[in-house]
Amino acid sequence: MQATATVLVYSDNSATREQVRLAAGRRPAADVPPVRFVECATLPAVLKELEHGGVDACVLDGETAPIGGMGVCRQLKDEIFQCPPVLLLMGRPQDAWLATWSRADAAVTLPVEPVEFAEALAALLRPRKPVTA
Repeated sequence: MQATATVLVYSDNSATREQVRLAAGRRPAADVPPVRFVECATLPAVLKELEHGGVDACVLDGETAPIGGMGVCRQLKDEIFQCPPVLLLMGRPQDAWLATWSRADAAVTLPVEPVEFAEALAALLRPRKPVTA
């Protein structure tokens, strides 16, 4: 297992970024590495961090203004080669179809519910087994 997992958190709301950090804790599950958070409040900051590489998962706030996490997710999936998995934070459960449109790998609703969030993040951080034909 790698030493740490880097999780990028995109939200213009510092309280939402804090909710994410507190819900995940140091390690969201026993079978995943401890996490290190990189916080971004703007799309240019997100793109800069992803350009540097080393991000293992992204948490994007769908309620961020002026560019919401759903649009950012779709852009990342279109433009970033081997884009890290994305966990989308939605304002309402009825927005699940938008999470699908954005090509998010997982989605949870706001406010962040710690157990649900930690489970969703841990699922994205677990090693994926290669698909064989």
